[in-house]
Formats: sequence, structure tokens, C-alpha cells
Amino acid sequence: MQNSEAMALSATLLAVAGELTRRINEGVVARGFEGVRPAHGFAFARLAPDGATATELAAHLGVTKQAASQLVDEIVRKGFAERRPHPGDARARLVVLTERGWACTRAAEEAAAEVVRGWAGVLGESEVRVLWEQLWRIAPYGPVRPAW
Repeated sequence: MQNSEAMALSATLLAVAGELTRRINEGVVARGFEGVRPAHGFAFARLAPDGATATELAAHLGVTKQAASQLVDEIVRKGFAERRPHPGDARARLVVLTERGWACTRAAEEAAAEVVRGWAGVLGESEVRVLWEQLWRIAPYGPVRPAW
């Protein structure tokens, strides 16, 4: 593959990721979650399983601890998450999604499914599955984080 082709492929993948992020966020807002930003969704992806500390969230997002703490303050203030005592570290606080945060996460899943169904309309369901399998081989574990 020539350098110019590699650059064009890179630009296309970045454009798809940006468009996907934008459309998921628009879908979340359309489902009634005002004031949510894509950065929140990237944080929710890390918080969703079992919660995380601000330090773990900072590592996931690729930001400073201070930036992650500010984001945590914001999502707590907006009712998407809450701080709880950490079960294994008395000095740390665990940030977990509230019911509102889980509902917002489900709204993002619905919005993502809508986008992917659109891709299936263009490429066909089997081609979308092949695309997913091939991309998974390249980047199986992420991390999924914003490009600040």
C-alpha cells in the first residue's frame, strides 16, 4: 500500500469514528439526555462494568487526574454518576453510574445500533459483520477514548 493510500485509509477511518461519535451523541440527546457530551460517553464506557476511581478513569481517557476529577464532578452534578466508598481502598472513592447514567448508556447503545443498521443498509449485514471482525483483529481491546 502506497503512503498516500495509507493516509487516505487513515483519514477514512478517522472520519467514520468521528461521524459515529457525533451520531451516537445526537441520538442520546434526542432520547432526552440534554447536556451530555461525547466525553461523558467515553467515561461511561469505563464506569459501566463495576465503576472506577478517578485515577483509573484518567488512564482510560488518556487525561490528567485533575481533568478526570473535573469530568467526574460534572457527571456527578448532572446525576449520571455517584461517588461511593471504594471496597478495597479506604482512601479512594469509586465512581459508579446511577440509574440515569445506565439509562443514558442504554440510549447510546440504541443510537449506535441505529447507525450500524444504516451501514448494513449500504454494505449488507454480512459485510458489516466482516468489517467488525477485521477491525477487531486490528484493535481488539481499545482503549476507546476521545481524541482530545
